Amino acid sequence: MLKKISLLFIWAAMIPAFQAVAQIRRSDQVLSAELTRFRLMTERDTLHLPEYLSEELVYIHSNALTENAEEHIRAISNGKIIYQRMDRKQAKVRLYGRTAIVNGEIQVSGLLNNTPFDVFMLYTAVYRRKKGNWQLINWQSTRRTA
Repeated sequence: MLKKISLLFIWAAMIPAFQAVAQIRRSDQVLSAELTRFRLMTERDTLHLPEYLSEELVYIHSNALTENAEEHIRAISNGKIIYQRMDRKQAKVRLYGRTAIVNGEIQVSGLLNNTPFDVFMLYTAVYRRKKGNWQLINWQSTRRTA
C-alpha cells in the first residue's frame, strides 16, 4: 500500500513537467507555422497561404495599411507587395488555450508597388488553433531602427 501511495505522489509531482513539455511543443508548433507562413509569402504561394490565415484576419502593416485575409492574399498574388525576405530575429510565444500571442522582431525586404523596402520591425501576431492548424488572426507591426 505504501508503495502505491509513493508512486501516486511521484506521478502527481511529474504532472507539471509533462504540462511544461506540452507547452513547449505547442509553442514550437506556433513558431513553425509562422515560419511556414513567412516562406509561403516570400514564395507567393497563394494556393497554400490561406491554410495559415484565418478568414477573420486583420493584417496591419507597419505603414498602417490594413487588410483582411482576401485583400492580403490578393496583394501578394497580384504583385502589389512582393516579399523577398522575411527573417525573424527572435520571437516569444504566450499560449492561452487555443490562442497564441507571438511578440517578435523581423527584418523584411521586398517591393511595395514596385518600390523597394527593407525594414526592421517589432510585431505582435495572434494565432488561433483551428482544425489542427495554427492560423493567423491578427498581425500588427511597427517599424524600428535596427
